[in-house]
Amino acid sequence: MKLEMSGAGNSAKDPVIEALILDLLQWLANGERTYEEVMEAWRTSCPRLTVWEDANDRGLIASEQVNGRKVIRPSSSGLALLDQRSRRQ
Repeated sequence: MKLEMSGAGNSAKDPVIEALILDLLQWLANGERTYEEVMEAWRTSCPRLTVWEDANDRGLIASEQVNGRKVIRPSSSGLALLDQRSRRQ
């Protein structure tokens, strides 16, 4: 019996994770979000749904300090991925 682990290496090929990463990036692109807001909406304890972790590992998310708050937004790579996907549709 062969078991496959879902993690940063495998989930990038999973169409469900890919779609959720795009949803996360679109949500971030629609307005400024604090780290707390993002964690409340996107953190999961399910080891198979590694959306936040995968997006971070792939460099699709950026964070910065703004007025004492950690703000999360799509990185330039994340915005490029959104643009690329929107052109395909």
